[in-house]
Amino acid sequence: MDQQEWTRIFQIEIAVLQSKGHTWNSEFDETIVPNSPKLGWETYIRQTSARFSCTSCRRSWPSNRVMVIFHMHLMDGQGTVKVRPLRQECKRCHNAPMVKPHVESDNIHILMENLVEKIRIKCYHENLGQKKRQYKAFDVKNPHEPNHCEGCKLGICTKE
Repeated sequence: MDQQEWTRIFQIEIAVLQSKGHTWNSEFDETIVPNSPKLGWETYIRQTSARFSCTSCRRSWPSNRVMVIFHMHLMDGQGTVKVRPLRQECKRCHNAPMVKPHVESDNIHILMENLVEKIRIKCYHENLGQKKRQYKAFDVKNPHEPNHCEGCKLGICTKE
């Protein structure tokens, strides 16, 4: 997972709010819990598609059920977004480690456009309606494996 790419795209998308005199930054935080933000923080959870690669056997697989948790907070003109893309593990390896997703740039852009829209609704109380741009899905041949999905284990995977 390329955190620099996520940060770069976030800065492009969040630029629309810089005109308000506010600055926003993003940081990755593996400790945020899906629906339990700290006091004063808002939660946003989105699904996207990504590829995974096992660090043990090098097997790779696509998934259209990759959950990303965002927690956002605006105070005194300073906004912070915490990001946690959820992991999956290889179904072939015994005791396989959870691995982070590799999300393509197009889908990171879509995630960030949706995130900025949610920031405008939740932090600036703008009435934007619901647009929800759809991510670009992979042609996945195998069924989703809830036992190997961090989102399922946390109870937030959509399982559609």
